[in-house]
Amino acid sequence: MFRERLAQLINKEPDMKVHVEADNIRDGFDLIANSGATVAVIDIRLKASSGLELIKNLRSFGIKIPLLVLSVHDESIYAERALRAGAQGYITKQEASSKIMTALRQVLAGQVYVGHEVTTRLIGHVIGRRQPQLTGVERLTDRELAVFELLGLGRTARQIRDELGLHAATVETYRARIKEKLNLENGAVLRSEAVRWVHRM
Repeated sequence: MFRERLAQLINKEPDMKVHVEADNIRDGFDLIANSGATVAVIDIRLKASSGLELIKNLRSFGIKIPLLVLSVHDESIYAERALRAGAQGYITKQEASSKIMTALRQVLAGQVYVGHEVTTRLIGHVIGRRQPQLTGVERLTDRELAVFELLGLGRTARQIRDELGLHAATVETYRARIKEKLNLENGAVLRSEAVRWVHRM
């Protein structure tokens, strides 16, 4: 539904048109790579993987189309991850439609778009300030965060394995690392914390 509303918003612009849409990483990759589009809008949450994985795959294959991440997820957790993966911008779905179009045009023009909080943090990195100590979920790697979110969405270990294309042992390794980093005593507490995390987004 959100994708449809976004397409309507973009199609109202006299100089823009939505060419293709997809809800999963495989179709998204093929369409972005072959559609001839000049910019792509990507959500963090996609079927069968994460939007971050789609961005990394596109960049690893040398596909240089500008990418704007538009997501419900917390900017403080995901924006820098998206930029590191190869996106040019990050904006949350809670922003006004006018801001979304501003972000899209800025990325299309070859510039970077992020919110004020992330801009301040990135500038602090550049001028040599001490990087803040990462706490909680911020300490998780991209793949650990993807597993954590899927746990919060009620996925079983087998479903996580299938959605992310992992071996069963690898899923258990990620679960163990997440518990250690978040100081969670057991699997039940891990799942409860993951559910709480997903529901607060």
